[in-house]
Formats: sequence, structure tokens, C-alpha cells
Amino acid sequence: MSTGHSASPEKKLVRRKAGRPLDAAKRAAIVDTAAQHFFHHGYAASAIEQIAADAGVSKVTIYNQFGDKRALFTAAVECECEKLRGHFSLDATPQGTIRERLTAIGEAIFAFLSRPEMMQFEHRIAAETDADPAIGIAFLEAGPWRMKEGFGAWLARACAMGELAIDDPRLAAEQFVSMCKGMGDLERRFGAVVTPAERDRRIAGAVEVFLAAYGARHDR
Repeated sequence: MSTGHSASPEKKLVRRKAGRPLDAAKRAAIVDTAAQHFFHHGYAASAIEQIAADAGVSKVTIYNQFGDKRALFTAAVECECEKLRGHFSLDATPQGTIRERLTAIGEAIFAFLSRPEMMQFEHRIAAETDADPAIGIAFLEAGPWRMKEGFGAWLARACAMGELAIDDPRLAAEQFVSMCKGMGDLERRFGAVVTPAERDRRIAGAVEVFLAAYGARHDR
């Protein structure tokens, strides 16, 4: 006996089998367009229809390739965070001392997190998480937690090379990022201006404390 309810068009699209893989350029265009929408308008206010139109593809193409809006959101956040995760590449040839490399990572973290669009995005996602906690978890899994894993792996490699001595690289990754930010992101959220001198002082202090705690004997 029929229940009288039919699946919505959106759900029908989600259940379709994935279509042929898109070429890299088209997929990148979709993800980049989605990121712009999510970052500037938030998750709830970003419509798949408009993202598809702006990316020059059909709504069906997006659903076939990504499955649903949440998956597209995850892909967009992952793509954005790749800009920072490149600094943690285990395949990159080490350059400079461990102090110099940590300083460069601290500067990259600070610059990445202090961009106005990133601050606006975090603010909107935090507000939307009140109504839908799954959005916040999706953001954490695609962004901050993946970045922590990447930085933790980088620190573990530095330990294996004898440059650091850390029992818990993932915890150390959190500690380093927190020290680099200091109260900087809190100050910016409430309208204070963080000067370059203040930024550099925080990062230098973070590196100094980090190496005092975890540096190999000759780096302390």
C-alpha cells in the first residue's frame, strides 16, 4: 500500500549512481565555486542550484559527483585547507634549521587563520552549528582535524630525524598552533588590530617555548 509520499527530486538525485568522473579542471571549478559560496554566505544559505549555475554545470552533475550538499561542503573545506597542509608535506625537502621551519609554519598558520574570509566563515559555521551540530563536525573533520593530523605527522618525522623529542605529536601540534595564535584570533574577532610586530613576537615566543620543551639537546 502506498504511503502517499514520494521521494523528493533531491533525494532521487542523491540515490543515483555516480556518473563518469569529471575531468580535473571541471571538478576543481565546482569545488572552488562551492568554497566561495560557503565562505561568503555560509552553509545554509548556499544553494546547490546557484553553485551549479556559477560553475557552469548542471545540478545533476554536482549530485552525481558529490552525492549531496554536505559532501560538497566537505570537499570545499578540504580544498581550502590544502593551501596550508602543503607546509606539512612529508615529501618536501627539509630546508633550514628546525627553528626556521617551525617559524615558517607558524607564520603560515597565522596568515591562514587570520584572513577575513576565514574568520567570517568560522563565525557563520559556528552559528549554523547551533541548529545543526553535524555541520560543525563536518567542518572539523574536513579542516582542523585533518590539518592537525598532517602537522602531527610532520612533527613525528622531525622526531625520527632527531630534531625533536615528542611523545605525542598530535598533542604537540595543538600546543604549537595555540601558542602561535595566542589571543590574536580572539582580539581580531572583537575588533582589535594585531600588528605585524605582535604577530612576530607571538610566533617567535611559540617557537622558543616549543623547542625548550621538545627540541633535541642541540636545539634547545
